[in-house]
Amino acid sequence: MDASEGDAGHKRKTSWKKDPEAVRRDILHIATQEFAAHGLSGANINEIARQTSTSKRMIYYYFGDKEGLYQAVLEGVYATLRAREDDLDVAGLEPVAALRRLIEATFEAHVTAPHFIRLVMIENIHNAEYLRKSEIVPRLNRSIIDKLEDVCARGKAVGLFRAGVDALELHWLTSSFSFYNVSNRATFSTSFGTALYSEARQAALLERLVDMVLASVVIGYEPQSWNAPV
Repeated sequence: MDASEGDAGHKRKTSWKKDPEAVRRDILHIATQEFAAHGLSGANINEIARQTSTSKRMIYYYFGDKEGLYQAVLEGVYATLRAREDDLDVAGLEPVAALRRLIEATFEAHVTAPHFIRLVMIENIHNAEYLRKSEIVPRLNRSIIDKLEDVCARGKAVGLFRAGVDALELHWLTSSFSFYNVSNRATFSTSFGTALYSEARQAALLERLVDMVLASVVIGYEPQSWNAPV
């Protein structure tokens, strides 16, 4: 080992001792990019170690093995997405406005989280094998359903929402639109052009989504965006 390698090892060790949580966050940040780009099998632990302030040995110290790191990454991206929704205080909004805000938040959260989209696509290839092992993600995912159930109950109670409205179905509808918008951007834009991905057309698509969901939920709702210029 030459002097430069010794200095690097000393710096990693010092960094770990001074702020182990910062090192852990750094590993997760780099690992998220690596797994999103290359998948579980293609990701390289040595490359993750090279880009962080730690070593391969310390990655295994924190996460056990490559699969443990991958699962921690999955949990991290779910936590980030759900945190944006959790921060929304819709309890004080009337039901239609509250539902609109939740739809907008889900759409916007997906647009700004391409790593989340790629990792979910990868996990579907693995038949959700690693997601099934997580005790954290089910609790994280429950929060958005709880919010929607509260809004639906309030909307039904005052006669605004249809009796058969279901929170889980609403989340599926909103998420499917929002997910496809990001997951299929490369293939869709290659096949049909990039027009829908301008800032103005993305805003218009969001309004279309809001209209579709509200029209299926709110009694007597008249969609607004279909008559608006794009």
